[in-house]
Amino acid sequence: MSTGLAVGIHDLSFATTEFVLPHLELAGHTGADPAKYHVGLGQRSMSIAAADEDIVTMAASAAAPLVARWGADRIRTVVLATETSIDQSKAAGVYVHSLLGLSPAARVVELKQACYSATAAVQFALGLVHRNPGQLVLVIATDVSRYDPDSPGEATQGAAAVAMLVGADPVLLRVEEPSGLSTVDVMDFWRPNYRSTALVAGRESVTAYLQALEGVWKDYTEQGGRPLGDFRAFCYHQPFTKMAHKAHRHLLGFTGNVVDEDRIAAMLALTTAYNEVVGNSYTASVYLALASLLDHADDLDGEAIAIASYGSGSVAEFFGVTAVPGYREHLRTEEHRRAVERRRPIDFAAYRELQAHALPVDGGHHPLPRQTTGDYRLAALSGHKRVYERR
Repeated sequence: MSTGLAVGIHDLSFATTEFVLPHLELAGHTGADPAKYHVGLGQRSMSIAAADEDIVTMAASAAAPLVARWGADRIRTVVLATETSIDQSKAAGVYVHSLLGLSPAARVVELKQACYSATAAVQFALGLVHRNPGQLVLVIATDVSRYDPDSPGEATQGAAAVAMLVGADPVLLRVEEPSGLSTVDVMDFWRPNYRSTALVAGRESVTAYLQALEGVWKDYTEQGGRPLGDFRAFCYHQPFTKMAHKAHRHLLGFTGNVVDEDRIAAMLALTTAYNEVVGNSYTASVYLALASLLDHADDLDGEAIAIASYGSGSVAEFFGVTAVPGYREHLRTEEHRRAVERRRPIDFAAYRELQAHALPVDGGHHPLPRQTTGDYRLAALSGHKRVYERR
C-alpha cells in the first residue's frame, strides 16, 4: 500500500572500462559481414575490461560521483547487483564500501538473478526508504559479460556499472506503484560455478524474454497499472539493442496496439545509444538504457517512462517511473559521454589476450599489470585475497 511518500532515483551515474573493441575489428577476424553486428544485433562496439579492472572497480567508479555530490552521511545501505560475482561468500559491495570510504554503520549485500537483480535491488531500496525516509540507499548494478571465443554470443559482450541513489523526494525519477511480476523456471541462459563464461540457448532465450514480457504486462494491468499509451518512453533490458525493438514490437502486438516501425525506431534510439557502443552489461543494461534516455531526450518533465527488466532463468518485472520536473539540471550527460569516449580502442589480438587472461589460483602473491587509467584498480591477488587500490 502506498504511503503517499514520493520515493525514487535521486541520482544516477555510470562507468565502463578502459578498452573498447569496435565490431568492425571483430568482423575483420571472424569473417562476418559487419552488417550482422551493426544491423542484425544493433551493436557498434563493446567495452573490454583491462587486466586490473572488474565489477568492483567499475562499481566504485560509477558510485564515487554520487557520494561526492550528496555526501556519505545518509547512506546506510549498499546493494550491489551482479551476475559476475567474484566470491561465493563475500559481497563485492563490501570492497566498494571500503574504496568509497563509507561509514561502517551500514549494511552491504549482493543480489543475484541474472540480468534482473538490479531491479530487485531498487525495489529493496524503495522499501528501506519508505521505512526510514531520512536515508539514501546506494544501488549498484555492475557486470562484465563474457562468452566463449567464436560463439554466437561473443559479439554481444560488454561491461558497465550503473550506480543509483534511491531516496525520498527524488530529483530525477519517482518510482510508481504497482509492479508487474513474472517468474518461470527455464534454462535459456546460465553459468555454472565451474565456468567463467555463460551458456546460452539463443532462440529459447528470445522466446523466454518475450513470454516474460507478456507475463509482467498481464500482471501489471491486473495490479491496476497505467494503460500502455500513458508511457512516453520504454526502457528494455538489452542483451543486444535490437532485442529492445523485438520486445517493444511484441508488447504492442500483444496489447492490440498498432506497430509503427518508424515510431518504434525513433523512440528506442534514445534508449540504445549507450548500449550499442558498450555492449551487454547484464544487470546494468536496462538502467544504462534509462541513462541514455535521460541524457538524449529533449524534455521528459512529468512524463511516465516504462521499465521492463528481464533476467534469464527467468525473472522479470515491469513498472513505471515519472521524470521529476527540472530533472535535467541533475543529469551527468557530459560525464557519461566522457566515460564512453575515454576508452582506448584495441585490436583483435589484444582483445583475445585480455579475454584469455585468468587470475592465478595458487594463493601466492601476484601483482597485476597497471593497465587502467581509472581511479580504482585491482592491484594484486595475495593469499587468495583481492587487493584493491585507489589512484
